[in-house]
Order: sequence, then C-alpha cells, then structure tokens
Amino acid sequence: MQIKVSYITANEIMEILGIGRSKAYDIVREMNQELENAGYNVIKGKVPVRYFQKRYYGCEMKVE
Repeated sequence: MQIKVSYITANEIMEILGIGRSKAYDIVREMNQELENAGYNVIKGKVPVRYFQKRYYGCEMKVE
C-alpha cells in the first residue's frame, strides 16, 4: 500500500493567494487548528494540499 500526502507551506500559500507572509502563516495556523479540532494530527507550518484546495477552491484537485 502506498500513501502519498503532499503538504503546502506558508511560502507557497503566500505566492498562490498573493498575500503577505504573516497572513499566510495565519492561514496555516487556522487550518491546522481546524484539523486538530476535527481529531487529526498536524504538522506545524504545513497543511495537506488537498485540504487547502478544498477550503480555498471548494473542490479537491488531483495533485501530481
């Protein structure tokens, strides 16, 4: 069984959304808190790409 989880960092969120570094870190912290509240373990400073896509684009896109 192969599991592949891709993560996105605040620097990448900053570029994708065209926002500042502090706002990008706020977004990462907010999404990590949501995941933690839902019972998931989180990695500080990173968010699963699919979760980011679902939250900001309303859908899950295939990640290659």
